[in-house]
Amino acid sequence: MRHVIALDVGGTGMKAALVGVDPEPAAGRPDAPPQAPEHPVLLHQARRATGRERGPEAVVDDILDFAAELRAHGEKHFGQSALAAGVAVPGIVDAENGIAVYAANLGWRDVPLRRLLGERLGGVPVALGHDVRTGGLAEGRIGAGQGADRFLFVPLGTGIAGAIGINGSVEEGAHGFAGEIGHIVVRPGGTACPCGQYGCLERFASAAAVSQAWAEVSGDPDADAADCAKAVESGDPRARAVWQDAVDALADGLVTALTLLDPRTLIIGGGLAEAGETLFTPLRAAVERRVTFQKLPSIVPAALGDTAGCLGAGLLARDLLNTTSTTPRR
Repeated sequence: MRHVIALDVGGTGMKAALVGVDPEPAAGRPDAPPQAPEHPVLLHQARRATGRERGPEAVVDDILDFAAELRAHGEKHFGQSALAAGVAVPGIVDAENGIAVYAANLGWRDVPLRRLLGERLGGVPVALGHDVRTGGLAEGRIGAGQGADRFLFVPLGTGIAGAIGINGSVEEGAHGFAGEIGHIVVRPGGTACPCGQYGCLERFASAAAVSQAWAEVSGDPDADAADCAKAVESGDPRARAVWQDAVDALADGLVTALTLLDPRTLIIGGGLAEAGETLFTPLRAAVERRVTFQKLPSIVPAALGDTAGCLGAGLLARDLLNTTSTTPRR
């Protein structure tokens, strides 16, 4: 069975899959040309720790070893090697040249990951993508943004990033920095951000920011954003104040983004979105209060959870395979 390798590298763990690429008959039309399934067919899934405590070189070695094991699994169980691979990594990514430029949480710089993986996998084509943009690709095509010609995917986790979706693809920007909504300044002169600015969105509205604020207010150093959400639901006024501050900051950042991008659908994911309507009800209201001439997009929760990056990597690999198979040889 023909397949590709999908690999999502995170700060603490790696998720991987073998994704089928064999076409299926068009529904109700047995005489029609077969079509590749829109939703990736997962033939095999695996996870393992990233092991960043052992240093960046060890992490790269583990990625290469993991990919080689996936290739061997495909050969043993599906009768052939993977035809391509897609890998999503955090940090700054030069997708065009296949280089993992920088990742603070993994400690690497200028890793030619596409070349290294291609060599380890016997010369198959490899697509390298930014983790959030890759997850956004999956959410846009097969998740909460399915059918939307323009969407913005914003996961609220340790930080805040974004993926700008346009007609089934994700915009990378001229230098690979497109979508960094977490570094829109929403509170000028506010909390210092590691990026060098003051008052960045992610310092006020990320899951990490809410966790820190609630830990300070509640006096419990182990309290996190999920605890704050529960306290909001139980009516704790201190929690409601912390939560509303985060919602207001997030709404300010999102309105700036939708003013620039005019998305049809705004997809919110990450740990903070797990609070469900405790987040979405006040957030929709806060965004609506702020818009004037702008068109209000649909604001919806992400649908794919922590599988988005891996599914997106599979889509990158399938796209690459389709591109290389249709490009005439010279």
